[in-house]
Amino acid sequence: MIRARAASLYGTVFMPGATMDYGDYFSGTAEEFRDWVWAAHEAMQVHSHQITNVLVELDSSGGAAVSEAYVTVCLRTRPSGGTVTDIVDRGRYLDRWSKGPDNEWRIAARRFRSDVQQLSDAGSSPSPVAARDPSDPSYELFRAPAGPPKA
Repeated sequence: MIRARAASLYGTVFMPGATMDYGDYFSGTAEEFRDWVWAAHEAMQVHSHQITNVLVELDSSGGAAVSEAYVTVCLRTRPSGGTVTDIVDRGRYLDRWSKGPDNEWRIAARRFRSDVQQLSDAGSSPSPVAARDPSDPSYELFRAPAGPPKA
């Protein structure tokens, strides 16, 4: 979703006005976060996110839940003064979920906690091949009907 920057999908993840606490990086609403993070990612050459090890606890009434998910993000800066840097952050999303008026689950509050961050010189790394537009193979994959791969 972040890679594609699809506003229509973003609205299906968070409750309107959901609170976002990213520590020293950002604090505000989900809508403000979207604008902030999209601008920050646009300034990068490429970025990649992985979310793993998700733990969810549902309350007995079924109307609320909490979750913790580990996240790794790698942001590669655009060349600046001959320098390209990879910023790798490993942390956790601590989310509170609730059901919206459409009875769909959405995040009502998110706290991101960084466990470890690493900066490294990426000047000699290969150029990225991923694209943030319909030329990326994932767009073709999800437009095609499910079935065996094309020969």
